[in-house]
Amino acid sequence: MFKKIFTVIAFLFLSSVAVSAFEFSADMIMTHETGGKTTSKMYSKPDKFRMEIKAPEEMIVITRIDKKVIWNIMPGEKMYMEMPFSQQNKPMVEEKFEGEIERKYIGNETIDGHPAKKYLITYKSGKKNEQVYQWFATDINFPVKTAAVDNSWVQEFKNIRIGSQPDSLFDVPSGYQKFQMPGGMNFK
Repeated sequence: MFKKIFTVIAFLFLSSVAVSAFEFSADMIMTHETGGKTTSKMYSKPDKFRMEIKAPEEMIVITRIDKKVIWNIMPGEKMYMEMPFSQQNKPMVEEKFEGEIERKYIGNETIDGHPAKKYLITYKSGKKNEQVYQWFATDINFPVKTAAVDNSWVQEFKNIRIGSQPDSLFDVPSGYQKFQMPGGMNFK
């Protein structure tokens, strides 16, 4: 169970930047150079975000910026773990990259049916500069694809549906028990 929890925490770190101001649902596919692929379902409202991860076991991560909290929900165990929200845990669904220094226009491409502008983005990560490619869909003002320059990872959004999302998606389901780390380890 701890491996699953820390996998989600690492996944959230890789998905860091800022939350969108509009409501949508989408499939998010994260591919790694090792051949690993993670598919999740994502839902978003202003200051609220939900990610449903199916493999290896079902896990739901709800980020509530309005409450400054993240809930890692384990449906199989009917349990959840609460962690404090930090800026590093915002999902990557805006045009501007966290720590962005430079944005260079590369060209136009179509990604999953959306006309997109491709950019080479340089951003500050700790003490060093990193680079990624970003495909920003001009029809929906959304980053439909982001990839490491060395192609070590790619994040794509598919089946994007813009529209209202139920508030119930962004709360811990009733009947779930709060899980505490052994030995009093706490994230707060």
